[in-house]
Amino acid sequence: MATKQAWLVDLGHLSYGEAWAWQRRAAEAVWRREWPDTVALVEHPPVYTIGRAAHGSRGNLLLDPAELQVRGIELYEVDRGGDITYHGPGQIVAYPIIDLNDQGRDLHRYLRNLEEAVMRTLAEWNIQGMRSPPHTGVWVGTDKVAAIGVKASHWISQHGLALNVCTNLDPFQGIVPCGIRDKGVTSMERCLGRPITPDDVKPSLIRHLGEVLRLDLAWAPPVLVAPGEHGSRRPPVERRERAE
Repeated sequence: MATKQAWLVDLGHLSYGEAWAWQRRAAEAVWRREWPDTVALVEHPPVYTIGRAAHGSRGNLLLDPAELQVRGIELYEVDRGGDITYHGPGQIVAYPIIDLNDQGRDLHRYLRNLEEAVMRTLAEWNIQGMRSPPHTGVWVGTDKVAAIGVKASHWISQHGLALNVCTNLDPFQGIVPCGIRDKGVTSMERCLGRPITPDDVKPSLIRHLGEVLRLDLAWAPPVLVAPGEHGSRRPPVERRERAE
């Protein structure tokens, strides 16, 4: 099946609040066809995010506000699906801002495609990732290695996936990850038993996201006005010329 031209941006290390605002502006630009489909990669400083499946409850957050402050972990209630999860350094977060009209207007299929991209990436590192229905995400045995939660407005997707590469897993002890009490979490580094970095893994993940979403990903132009900031000369991120 034919692929669609799309942009790839690397937001580097960016706070969750800034990245969430960037997503909303990017989704507006994609919906208005000012931008093509765009996939953003980012690493966040320590943050817990609570999705819509929590129904406004913080029951799966095990830390009080004072403990969060001491540990330097931010907290956001967000508009994606799913319950509570953790983002932090050593984790690749991918936010596909894409038109799901071209993906069959099927959120379930879209979620399975994101899982497939992660599983193919893990396979390149000889890690056997798998699904664990009815839960969303990718697992190694009974431990989750990638969390997935999305939103769509006007059939433009936001949020996405978080793959634990060399993430410090201790902050997961402060929550019930994704509201699932009988399973654990892991990282690629723990599975491999040796050091690995997000930069080692990004090329594989980029390639497999392009394959399963049928996107021809190229690095966004070196001078790019952020959506909603017309007239600015400052690009929102540094970029290379083309995806690997």
